[in-house]
Amino acid sequence: MKASQLNKVMDFLRDSLAQATVLWWNFFDWLALVEWRQLFITWFLALAFGLILTLPEPAVWYIIISYGVKVLAGGKRRAELVAREATAEANVAMLERRLLEAQMATLQAQVEPHFLFNTLALIGQLIETDPPQAARIHMHLIEYLRSTLPQMRAAGGGTLGRQVQLSRAYLSIMQARMKERLTVSFDVPAHLEHTPFPPMMLQTLIENAIKHGLEPKIEGGRIDVGARLVGETMHVDVRDNGVGFNMHAGDGVGLANIRERLFLLFGARAELVIEMPLEGGALASLRVPYSSQETH
Repeated sequence: MKASQLNKVMDFLRDSLAQATVLWWNFFDWLALVEWRQLFITWFLALAFGLILTLPEPAVWYIIISYGVKVLAGGKRRAELVAREATAEANVAMLERRLLEAQMATLQAQVEPHFLFNTLALIGQLIETDPPQAARIHMHLIEYLRSTLPQMRAAGGGTLGRQVQLSRAYLSIMQARMKERLTVSFDVPAHLEHTPFPPMMLQTLIENAIKHGLEPKIEGGRIDVGARLVGETMHVDVRDNGVGFNMHAGDGVGLANIRERLFLLFGARAELVIEMPLEGGALASLRVPYSSQETH
């Protein structure tokens, strides 16, 4: 029994010491961070209660100990706490950045791949019926793959000029497939070509215009790609004269992908706007903050 009671006493003492240690360090950290004016207020209150209770000695000892700790070690402890907090914030920021990169990689991997298989099938057909045309489409496909594969694997973005180059290669392939049913034009000012711009978004809009606007139209149509500045916002537009956009059908995977990526990159500072021009067809506009120095 005595041994059991002794063990309980020892456990109680160890727990008490541990709790006292925690309380001391909490008090130490509080002293390191508290402003002098607030500390003076606690001194006044401690002294006032001590005089009321006729126990001034504890209040005096509290004032002496807290003053000494604050002066001798408060600055160092405050620096340690601030550094620890900054490190924690940096770790959180790094985790958030990695999460963003993972989300971006997942979204970019959702780019529609069907045209690639259709193009390879078209090349296979043309090898027997029109070898020169097959060779041209083959070269366009190589140019397209050289442009798009590194961008899909990379965590960052590219420039508007790079995206226009990629879109030209893609549209060259589509023109070879659709022939006279597809006409294209680009109006992108040279001074905007070096502007940072998210990868694969422009092509997704072009794919959407062909698939939902022009391919259902027997005679096909045209696609006009343009870029312009409106204040501090860059508008990148894809206009087609196809069958139009069904505003009640929802965005679909491609447009929903773009909206989510825009939000991840820019928050509320960017948007995708879909309009139905009076003359027919559809207009899709990517509107992002303009900065020639900004990178994504």
